Amino acid sequence: MAVIGLGYVGSCYAAILAERGWHVTGVDTNARLIEELTEGHCRYQEDGLAPLLQAGIMAGRLRVTTDYSAVQAADVVLLAVGTPVRTDGSLLANQLTEACGEVSRHLRAGQLVLVKSTVPPGTTRDLVRPLLERGGLTCGADFSLAFTPERFAEGTALRELRSLPIVVGGMDPDSTQDAALFWRQALGVEVITLDSPEAAEIVKLADNWWIDVNIALANELAKFCAAFSVDALDVIAAANTVPKGKGRVNILLPSVGVGGSCLVKDPWMVWDTARRRGVDLLTPAIGREVNLGMPEYTAQLIIDALVRQGKDPARCTVAVLGAAFKNNTGDLRATPVEGVVTALGKAGATVRLHDPLVDPFQAEALFGITPAETLEEAVHDADCVAVMALHEEFASIDFARLPVADSCLVLDGRAYYSKEKISELRRLGYAYQGVGR
Repeated sequence: MAVIGLGYVGSCYAAILAERGWHVTGVDTNARLIEELTEGHCRYQEDGLAPLLQAGIMAGRLRVTTDYSAVQAADVVLLAVGTPVRTDGSLLANQLTEACGEVSRHLRAGQLVLVKSTVPPGTTRDLVRPLLERGGLTCGADFSLAFTPERFAEGTALRELRSLPIVVGGMDPDSTQDAALFWRQALGVEVITLDSPEAAEIVKLADNWWIDVNIALANELAKFCAAFSVDALDVIAAANTVPKGKGRVNILLPSVGVGGSCLVKDPWMVWDTARRRGVDLLTPAIGREVNLGMPEYTAQLIIDALVRQGKDPARCTVAVLGAAFKNNTGDLRATPVEGVVTALGKAGATVRLHDPLVDPFQAEALFGITPAETLEEAVHDADCVAVMALHEEFASIDFARLPVADSCLVLDGRAYYSKEKISELRRLGYAYQGVGR
């Protein structure tokens, strides 16, 4: 099979399929990326991905190239190119358009084409299909075409690829059946078939729309609870015990904000696509507005806590631990930590940054700060230790031994320290402030 696009998603699928014995050719127009993979380097911080890619290459089951002619030899073609959105939420389809144009030149009868890239509903039917048919073959008669959304979470991608149900929606019943059969054989997981590619396209958007709005609810609940000096996590834990539908109430947890490549763009894709169909949706934009405001809110929590201690924020040093957008990943895409650092800088605070999972050059380019190489360097004489991602490396921090300033503040941005841990910090002389605590 051929995987078109060796970004984060494409690389994960190429690696897992090669592991399961498939002969995979990965195609990408980025010659530098192909060179890195050939040399055994993986630029994506996903647990287990680098050795899995290398094992596939060494075993001869995975080949990477910039040459689209490899498509012709494949029985299955998986499109996994980037699909960013413009500032108005509309799809920027140039990568998808170029990939489909190249694939059409090498498409042959009997092949199955699967679209994995996240797109607005109607894209597979109205954009992908006509582009693929430019090569002279007809969808349905000559080749099969289906949409199958990517739904795994960063940091747990490989584990979820081995277990998460796959959704497929084909252009016709035969395409749906072909796609379902492939995934059952390829990954051995449950396959959920839908009546159309549009239904499958909406599934991914619905997942991320729900997550973003749910987190927005949790973030506003945290602010509401703070007005009454109530621990939002206690409220959420109690609220989530109510049975509802086939499960329970499931309010997620508040945090410094939402980041990554999907959650920050997919709600806007929903909003824009609906608007173009004459449907005025409110929740995608509202969720985005709430979550976009959390980094500044978190920075203000730090500033206000320092002022309560009688400290001038402009004379304080804040050690930010964790620059990535979530725990246990080195991904800086749309990280909310950037907004926190910016707001602290505007308040005059000196900010140090430490994240062992993040590429230091990428971090310096994004934040304008040279990251500290060690935890001790980052927190030396710090007035605040702001934990923005509780990576495994940070879970065992011995706060009693940190060389921080007196009455140092611990800001819990998404680590959700237990009440026992909070009590321990206070016994050690730390002040504590958490999002929702």
